[in-house]
Amino acid sequence: GSAVNQDGASNGLTAPNGLAQQRVIRKALAGAGLNAADVDAVEAHGTGTALGDPIEAQALLATYGQGREPQRPLWLGSLKSNIGHTQAAAGVAGVIKMVQALRHGLLPATLHVAEPTGEVDWSVGAVELLTEAREWSRGGRVRRAGVSSFGVSGTNAHLILEEAPEEPAVGESLPVGVVPLVVSARSAVSLAGQGGRLASYVESGAGGVALAGVAGALVSGRAVLDERAVVVAESDEEALTGLRALARGESAPNLLSGSGSSGAPGKVVWVFPGQGSQWVGMGRELLDSSPVFAQRVEECATALERWVDWSLVDVLRGEVEPGLWERVDVVQPASFAVMVGLAAVWASVGVEPDAVLGHSQGEIAAA
Repeated sequence: GSAVNQDGASNGLTAPNGLAQQRVIRKALAGAGLNAADVDAVEAHGTGTALGDPIEAQALLATYGQGREPQRPLWLGSLKSNIGHTQAAAGVAGVIKMVQALRHGLLPATLHVAEPTGEVDWSVGAVELLTEAREWSRGGRVRRAGVSSFGVSGTNAHLILEEAPEEPAVGESLPVGVVPLVVSARSAVSLAGQGGRLASYVESGAGGVALAGVAGALVSGRAVLDERAVVVAESDEEALTGLRALARGESAPNLLSGSGSSGAPGKVVWVFPGQGSQWVGMGRELLDSSPVFAQRVEECATALERWVDWSLVDVLRGEVEPGLWERVDVVQPASFAVMVGLAAVWASVGVEPDAVLGHSQGEIAAA
Protein backbone atom coordinates (compact mmCIF):
# COMPACT_ATOMS: atom_id res chain seq x y z
CA GLY A 1 0.00 0.00 0.00
CA SER A 2 1.12 3.55 -0.60
CA ALA A 3 -0.18 7.07 -0.19
CA VAL A 4 0.87 10.66 -0.83
CA ASN A 5 -0.59 13.88 0.54
CA GLN A 6 0.27 17.54 1.11
CA ASP A 7 0.23 19.08 4.58
CA GLY A 8 -1.18 22.41 3.46
CA ALA A 9 -0.60 25.66 5.28
CA SER A 10 1.84 25.53 8.20
CA ASN A 11 4.10 27.88 10.09
CA GLY A 12 6.88 27.59 7.52
CA LEU A 13 8.11 25.84 4.38
CA THR A 14 10.17 23.31 6.34
CA ALA A 15 7.80 22.81 9.30
CA PRO A 16 6.10 19.38 9.24
CA ASN A 17 2.43 18.79 10.02
CA GLY A 18 1.78 15.86 12.36
CA LEU A 19 -1.90 15.48 11.48
CA ALA A 20 -1.06 15.29 7.77
CA GLN A 21 1.51 12.58 8.55
CA GLN A 22 -1.14 10.62 10.43
CA ARG A 23 -3.50 10.93 7.48
CA VAL A 24 -0.98 9.67 4.94
CA ILE A 25 -0.16 6.66 7.13
CA ARG A 26 -3.82 5.78 7.61
CA LYS A 27 -4.46 6.18 3.89
CA ALA A 28 -1.61 3.79 3.03
CA LEU A 29 -2.90 1.24 5.56
CA ALA A 30 -6.41 1.51 4.14
CA GLY A 31 -5.13 1.05 0.62
CA ALA A 32 -3.30 -2.10 1.69
CA GLY A 33 -6.29 -3.42 3.63
CA LEU A 34 -4.22 -3.61 6.81
CA ASN A 35 -4.43 -2.60 10.44
CA ALA A 36 -1.59 -0.73 12.12
CA ALA A 37 -0.71 -3.83 14.16
CA ASP A 38 -0.04 -5.75 10.92
CA VAL A 39 3.15 -3.72 10.39
CA ASP A 40 6.27 -4.63 12.39
CA ALA A 41 8.62 -1.71 11.76
CA VAL A 42 8.81 1.75 10.24
CA GLU A 43 11.75 3.33 8.49
CA ALA A 44 11.22 6.93 9.60
CA HIS A 45 11.95 10.05 7.61
CA GLY A 46 13.94 11.02 10.69
CA THR A 47 15.93 14.10 9.70
CA GLY A 48 17.30 14.47 13.23
CA THR A 49 15.90 17.99 13.79
CA ALA A 50 14.54 19.17 17.13
CA LEU A 51 11.27 20.19 15.46
CA GLY A 52 10.71 17.42 12.92
CA ASP A 53 11.58 14.26 14.85
CA PRO A 54 9.16 14.78 17.79
CA ILE A 55 6.32 15.59 15.37
CA GLU A 56 7.01 12.45 13.35
CA ALA A 57 7.33 10.29 16.48
CA GLN A 58 4.00 11.58 17.81
CA ALA A 59 2.32 10.80 14.45
CA LEU A 60 3.68 7.25 14.60
CA LEU A 61 2.55 6.81 18.20
CA ALA A 62 -0.95 8.00 17.25
CA THR A 63 -1.19 5.56 14.31
CA TYR A 64 1.09 2.54 14.45
CA GLY A 65 1.47 2.72 18.22
CA GLN A 66 -2.21 2.03 18.91
CA GLY A 67 -4.01 -1.32 19.22
CA ARG A 68 -0.84 -3.39 19.46
CA GLU A 69 -0.01 -6.30 21.73
CA PRO A 70 2.54 -5.22 24.38
CA GLN A 71 5.03 -7.85 23.19
CA ARG A 72 4.78 -6.56 19.60
CA PRO A 73 5.73 -2.87 19.62
CA LEU A 74 6.42 -0.98 16.42
CA TRP A 75 10.19 -0.92 15.88
CA LEU A 76 11.42 2.46 14.70
CA GLY A 77 14.66 3.40 12.98
CA SER A 78 16.16 5.62 10.29
CA LEU A 79 18.90 5.10 7.71
CA LYS A 80 19.88 8.74 8.05
CA SER A 81 21.81 7.76 11.18
CA ASN A 82 24.07 5.74 8.88
CA ILE A 83 24.45 7.84 5.73
CA GLY A 84 22.93 11.23 6.50
CA HIS A 85 20.24 12.95 4.43
CA THR A 86 20.47 12.01 0.75
CA GLN A 87 17.91 14.65 -0.29
CA ALA A 88 15.80 13.39 -3.22
CA ALA A 89 17.16 9.84 -2.77
CA ALA A 90 16.26 9.62 0.93
CA GLY A 91 12.96 7.83 0.36
CA VAL A 92 14.29 5.18 -1.99
CA ALA A 93 17.28 4.64 0.32
CA GLY A 94 14.80 3.76 3.06
CA VAL A 95 13.02 1.35 0.72
CA ILE A 96 16.32 -0.37 -0.10
CA LYS A 97 17.13 -0.66 3.61
CA MET A 98 13.83 -2.32 4.47
CA VAL A 99 13.93 -4.69 1.48
CA GLN A 100 17.37 -5.80 2.66
CA ALA A 101 16.07 -6.10 6.24
CA LEU A 102 13.31 -8.42 5.00
CA ARG A 103 15.81 -10.41 2.95
CA HIS A 104 18.27 -10.90 5.81
CA GLY A 105 15.72 -11.25 8.62
CA LEU A 106 17.35 -8.45 10.62
CA LEU A 107 16.17 -4.99 11.70
CA PRO A 108 19.33 -2.83 11.76
CA ALA A 109 20.17 -0.60 14.69
CA THR A 110 19.76 3.17 14.46
CA LEU A 111 23.11 4.72 15.34
CA HIS A 112 23.98 7.45 17.82
CA VAL A 113 20.90 6.97 20.01
CA ALA A 114 21.74 6.90 23.73
CA GLU A 115 18.15 7.33 24.88
CA PRO A 116 14.81 8.43 23.36
CA THR A 117 14.14 12.14 23.26
CA GLY A 118 12.31 13.65 26.20
CA GLU A 119 10.30 15.85 23.81
CA VAL A 120 7.97 12.90 23.11
CA ASP A 121 5.60 11.08 25.47
CA TRP A 122 6.53 7.52 24.53
CA SER A 123 3.99 6.07 26.97
CA VAL A 124 0.98 6.90 24.75
CA GLY A 125 1.70 4.14 22.24
CA ALA A 126 3.71 0.95 21.67
CA VAL A 127 6.66 2.32 19.70
CA GLU A 128 10.29 1.49 20.51
CA LEU A 129 13.52 2.71 18.97
CA LEU A 130 15.91 0.24 17.35
CA THR A 131 18.87 1.11 19.54
CA GLU A 132 20.35 -2.29 18.64
CA ALA A 133 19.87 -4.75 15.80
CA ARG A 134 17.03 -7.23 16.25
CA GLU A 135 16.31 -10.54 14.59
CA TRP A 136 13.26 -10.27 12.33
CA SER A 137 11.98 -13.80 11.92
CA ARG A 138 8.71 -14.80 10.28
CA GLY A 139 7.22 -15.94 13.59
CA GLY A 140 4.07 -17.35 12.01
CA ARG A 141 2.98 -14.05 10.42
CA VAL A 142 3.77 -12.06 7.30
CA ARG A 143 6.48 -9.44 7.90
CA ARG A 144 5.72 -5.87 6.82
CA ALA A 145 7.41 -2.50 7.16
CA GLY A 146 6.42 1.10 6.55
CA VAL A 147 8.72 3.65 4.92
CA SER A 148 8.14 7.41 5.29
CA SER A 149 9.54 10.22 3.18
CA PHE A 150 8.50 13.82 3.82
CA GLY A 151 9.44 16.58 1.40
CA VAL A 152 10.66 19.99 2.44
CA SER A 153 7.63 21.70 0.85
CA GLY A 154 5.11 19.59 2.78
CA THR A 155 4.57 16.58 0.51
CA ASN A 156 4.30 13.39 2.57
CA ALA A 157 4.71 9.86 1.19
CA HIS A 158 4.27 6.57 3.01
CA LEU A 159 4.87 3.10 1.60
CA ILE A 160 4.10 -0.31 3.12
CA LEU A 161 6.32 -3.20 2.07
CA GLU A 162 5.43 -6.88 2.51
CA GLU A 163 7.77 -9.84 2.26
CA ALA A 164 7.51 -12.04 -0.82
CA PRO A 165 6.09 -15.56 -0.41
CA GLU A 166 8.62 -18.28 0.24
CA GLU A 167 9.86 -19.91 -2.95
CA PRO A 168 9.69 -23.70 -3.15
CA ALA A 169 12.94 -25.51 -2.49
CA VAL A 170 15.02 -26.47 -5.53
CA GLY A 171 13.78 -29.77 -6.83
CA GLU A 172 10.35 -29.41 -5.25
CA SER A 173 7.71 -30.04 -7.88
CA LEU A 174 4.43 -28.17 -7.98
CA PRO A 175 1.36 -29.38 -9.89
CA VAL A 176 1.06 -26.56 -12.42
CA GLY A 177 -0.20 -28.47 -15.45
CA VAL A 178 0.65 -27.61 -19.03
CA VAL A 179 2.35 -24.24 -19.66
CA PRO A 180 3.34 -22.39 -22.87
CA LEU A 181 6.97 -21.35 -23.26
CA VAL A 182 6.83 -18.35 -25.61
CA VAL A 183 10.03 -17.51 -27.49
CA SER A 184 10.45 -14.65 -29.95
CA ALA A 185 13.27 -12.98 -31.88
CA ARG A 186 13.89 -10.65 -34.82
CA SER A 187 15.02 -13.42 -37.17
CA ALA A 188 14.68 -17.18 -37.58
CA VAL A 189 18.36 -17.63 -36.75
CA SER A 190 18.00 -15.66 -33.51
CA LEU A 191 14.86 -17.61 -32.67
CA ALA A 192 16.74 -20.88 -32.95
CA GLY A 193 19.49 -19.45 -30.74
CA GLN A 194 16.94 -18.42 -28.12
CA GLY A 195 15.52 -21.93 -28.15
CA GLY A 196 18.98 -23.42 -27.63
CA ARG A 197 19.82 -21.10 -24.74
CA LEU A 198 16.49 -21.75 -23.07
CA ALA A 199 16.98 -25.50 -23.45
CA SER A 200 20.40 -25.22 -21.77
CA TYR A 201 18.84 -23.28 -18.91
CA VAL A 202 16.09 -25.83 -18.35
CA GLU A 203 18.58 -28.70 -18.62
CA SER A 204 21.00 -27.10 -16.13
CA GLY A 205 18.26 -26.95 -13.48
CA ALA A 206 18.29 -30.73 -13.07
CA GLY A 207 14.59 -30.79 -12.27
CA GLY A 208 14.69 -27.65 -10.16
CA VAL A 209 13.47 -25.22 -12.82
CA ALA A 210 9.85 -24.18 -12.28
CA LEU A 211 8.35 -24.22 -15.78
CA ALA A 212 5.45 -22.02 -14.72
CA GLY A 213 7.92 -19.37 -13.54
CA VAL A 214 9.88 -19.58 -16.77
CA ALA A 215 6.69 -19.30 -18.81
CA GLY A 216 5.57 -16.26 -16.82
CA ALA A 217 8.94 -14.54 -17.19
CA LEU A 218 9.00 -15.13 -20.95
CA VAL A 219 5.65 -13.41 -21.55
CA SER A 220 5.95 -10.63 -18.96
CA GLY A 221 9.65 -9.77 -19.05
CA ARG A 222 10.58 -9.98 -22.73
CA ALA A 223 9.48 -8.12 -25.83
CA VAL A 224 7.31 -10.00 -28.33
CA LEU A 225 9.17 -9.83 -31.66
CA ASP A 226 8.23 -10.90 -35.19
CA GLU A 227 9.62 -14.45 -35.26
CA ARG A 228 7.82 -16.52 -32.66
CA ALA A 229 7.56 -20.02 -31.31
CA VAL A 230 5.61 -21.67 -28.51
CA VAL A 231 6.62 -24.89 -26.79
CA VAL A 232 3.76 -26.49 -24.87
CA ALA A 233 5.12 -28.54 -21.97
CA GLU A 234 4.05 -30.19 -18.75
CA SER A 235 7.51 -31.44 -17.76
CA ASP A 236 11.18 -30.60 -18.25
CA GLU A 237 11.45 -33.47 -20.73
CA GLU A 238 8.64 -32.11 -22.89
CA ALA A 239 10.12 -28.62 -22.71
CA LEU A 240 13.55 -29.87 -23.79
CA THR A 241 12.06 -31.85 -26.68
CA GLY A 242 10.37 -28.78 -28.11
CA LEU A 243 13.19 -26.32 -27.39
CA ARG A 244 15.88 -28.56 -28.89
CA ALA A 245 13.76 -29.05 -32.01
CA LEU A 246 13.41 -25.26 -32.25
CA ALA A 247 17.17 -24.84 -31.89
CA ARG A 248 17.80 -27.36 -34.71
CA GLY A 249 15.13 -25.89 -36.98
CA GLU A 250 13.09 -29.09 -36.79
CA SER A 251 9.48 -29.80 -35.94
CA ALA A 252 8.07 -31.40 -32.79
CA PRO A 253 4.55 -32.38 -31.68
CA ASN A 254 4.54 -29.70 -28.96
CA LEU A 255 6.21 -26.93 -30.99
CA LEU A 256 4.42 -24.20 -32.93
CA SER A 257 6.27 -21.45 -34.79
CA GLY A 258 5.58 -18.70 -37.26
CA SER A 259 5.87 -15.00 -38.02
CA GLY A 260 3.75 -12.20 -36.67
CA SER A 261 3.62 -8.45 -36.48
CA SER A 262 5.17 -6.69 -33.50
CA GLY A 263 2.77 -3.76 -33.98
CA ALA A 264 -0.72 -3.42 -32.60
CA PRO A 265 -2.30 -6.77 -31.68
CA GLY A 266 -5.01 -8.14 -33.90
CA LYS A 267 -8.59 -8.63 -32.83
CA VAL A 268 -9.56 -11.62 -30.71
CA VAL A 269 -12.64 -13.71 -31.43
CA TRP A 270 -13.93 -16.48 -29.18
CA VAL A 271 -15.66 -19.24 -31.14
CA PHE A 272 -17.80 -21.65 -29.09
CA PRO A 273 -19.02 -24.83 -30.79
CA GLY A 274 -22.37 -26.47 -30.27
CA GLN A 275 -23.47 -30.06 -29.84
CA GLY A 276 -21.22 -32.56 -31.58
CA SER A 277 -17.92 -31.23 -30.23
CA GLN A 278 -18.14 -33.11 -26.94
CA TRP A 279 -16.17 -36.18 -25.88
CA VAL A 280 -16.08 -38.36 -22.81
CA GLY A 281 -13.86 -36.86 -20.11
CA MET A 282 -13.56 -33.49 -21.88
CA GLY A 283 -13.32 -31.54 -18.61
CA ARG A 284 -11.18 -33.94 -16.59
CA GLU A 285 -7.74 -32.34 -16.97
CA LEU A 286 -8.92 -28.75 -16.57
CA LEU A 287 -10.94 -29.63 -13.47
CA ASP A 288 -7.72 -30.95 -11.90
CA SER A 289 -5.30 -28.32 -13.16
CA SER A 290 -7.27 -25.04 -13.33
CA PRO A 291 -8.92 -23.67 -10.16
CA VAL A 292 -10.66 -21.00 -12.28
CA PHE A 293 -12.24 -23.62 -14.53
CA ALA A 294 -13.19 -25.83 -11.60
CA GLN A 295 -14.87 -22.92 -9.79
CA ARG A 296 -16.98 -21.95 -12.79
CA VAL A 297 -18.03 -25.56 -13.38
CA GLU A 298 -19.00 -25.87 -9.72
CA GLU A 299 -21.17 -22.77 -10.08
CA CYS A 300 -22.87 -24.31 -13.12
CA ALA A 301 -23.35 -27.58 -11.24
CA THR A 302 -25.00 -25.77 -8.34
CA ALA A 303 -27.37 -23.96 -10.71
CA LEU A 304 -28.26 -27.22 -12.48
CA GLU A 305 -28.62 -29.62 -9.58
CA ARG A 306 -32.25 -28.76 -8.78
CA TRP A 307 -33.28 -29.52 -12.38
CA VAL A 308 -31.34 -32.72 -13.18
CA ASP A 309 -30.76 -36.15 -11.71
CA TRP A 310 -27.10 -36.42 -12.76
CA SER A 311 -23.85 -34.80 -11.66
CA LEU A 312 -22.31 -32.24 -14.01
CA VAL A 313 -18.82 -32.79 -12.56
CA ASP A 314 -19.11 -36.58 -13.00
CA VAL A 315 -20.24 -36.08 -16.60
CA LEU A 316 -17.28 -33.83 -17.42
CA ARG A 317 -14.91 -36.30 -15.80
CA GLY A 318 -16.40 -39.16 -17.83
CA GLU A 319 -17.42 -41.02 -14.69
CA VAL A 320 -21.02 -41.82 -15.72
CA GLU A 321 -22.81 -44.48 -17.73
CA PRO A 322 -22.03 -44.11 -21.47
CA GLY A 323 -25.73 -43.81 -22.22
CA LEU A 324 -25.88 -40.36 -20.63
CA TRP A 325 -23.70 -38.96 -23.41
CA GLU A 326 -26.44 -39.78 -25.93
CA ARG A 327 -28.96 -37.55 -24.18
CA VAL A 328 -29.32 -34.00 -25.48
CA ASP A 329 -30.44 -32.79 -22.03
CA VAL A 330 -27.02 -33.86 -20.73
CA VAL A 331 -24.75 -32.91 -23.63
CA GLN A 332 -26.08 -29.36 -24.02
CA PRO A 333 -25.67 -28.28 -20.35
CA ALA A 334 -22.28 -30.03 -20.17
CA SER A 335 -21.03 -28.22 -23.28
CA PHE A 336 -22.40 -24.95 -21.94
CA ALA A 337 -20.53 -25.45 -18.64
CA VAL A 338 -17.28 -26.12 -20.48
CA MET A 339 -17.73 -22.90 -22.44
CA VAL A 340 -18.32 -20.97 -19.22
CA GLY A 341 -15.19 -22.50 -17.71
CA LEU A 342 -13.02 -21.88 -20.78
CA ALA A 343 -14.17 -18.26 -21.03
CA ALA A 344 -13.17 -17.75 -17.39
CA VAL A 345 -9.78 -19.36 -17.96
CA TRP A 346 -8.99 -17.12 -20.94
CA ALA A 347 -10.19 -14.03 -19.08
CA SER A 348 -8.07 -14.94 -16.04
CA VAL A 349 -4.90 -14.69 -18.15
CA GLY A 350 -5.89 -11.35 -19.69
CA VAL A 351 -7.47 -12.45 -22.96
CA GLU A 352 -10.57 -10.41 -23.69
CA PRO A 353 -12.52 -10.92 -26.95
CA ASP A 354 -13.49 -8.29 -29.47
CA ALA A 355 -16.27 -10.59 -30.66
CA VAL A 356 -17.95 -13.86 -29.72
CA LEU A 357 -19.28 -16.45 -32.15
CA GLY A 358 -21.43 -19.29 -30.88
CA HIS A 359 -23.61 -22.09 -32.18
CA SER A 360 -26.49 -20.72 -30.12
CA GLN A 361 -27.41 -18.03 -27.64
CA GLY A 362 -26.28 -20.40 -24.90
CA GLU A 363 -22.67 -20.41 -26.05
CA ILE A 364 -22.69 -16.62 -26.46
CA ALA A 365 -24.14 -16.27 -22.96
CA ALA A 366 -21.27 -18.42 -21.70
CA ALA A 367 -18.82 -15.78 -22.89
